[in-house]
Amino acid sequence: MSRRVYRRPYHLDDSGVPRLPPDEIAVILRGADDLIMRGGRTLLAKVLKGSREKRVLELELDRSPVYGRYREMKPDEILHRIDWVIRHGYLRIEYDYKLPLLVYTPAGWEIEKETFAREKIARLDEMLAVGPPYPTEELKSTNNQVKRRMLEMLLERGDAAYLPVLQAWKRTDSQKMRPEIDRAVRLLRRDDADPHGGDESP
Repeated sequence: MSRRVYRRPYHLDDSGVPRLPPDEIAVILRGADDLIMRGGRTLLAKVLKGSREKRVLELELDRSPVYGRYREMKPDEILHRIDWVIRHGYLRIEYDYKLPLLVYTPAGWEIEKETFAREKIARLDEMLAVGPPYPTEELKSTNNQVKRRMLEMLLERGDAAYLPVLQAWKRTDSQKMRPEIDRAVRLLRRDDADPHGGDESP
């Protein structure tokens, strides 16, 4: 007879939290990114608080772009906001053996994907500002869905200035992503050569 697993209980409490604005939801989801199936609500609250606890530092969670964003709040106030995000369907809790860990819902992932893609576009801007060689190999470990959203954003901008960094990115990414990056390169080149697409009659 197998032993019964004692799952660590949790209780969601979003009392006193009004409807969170989109930017706060995005902050909490961004903080959760490094904790998906690795940590729970309490650890996320510590990241947002800017805790210097040993576990936060060991996991290098102090490198999160939203580390310390709620530094002025009490821990309970931060946890209530996290629980609001869970209750409203942007995060959920899943158990790994006995531990309750954070997971994105589809709605939450869509927001996080957008946030992460904007961060990575900003990183491309930094690369362009410094000039070649472009360290695009750092993008290889980025989620493919995020990379596809980056390409969509670049095509929406239609700025051919990104062509050099896209060419470098194509050389350093996976075989799966290279055709998609190459397609973006070709579309930007076409737009640069003929902003009207060349399909309309004079």
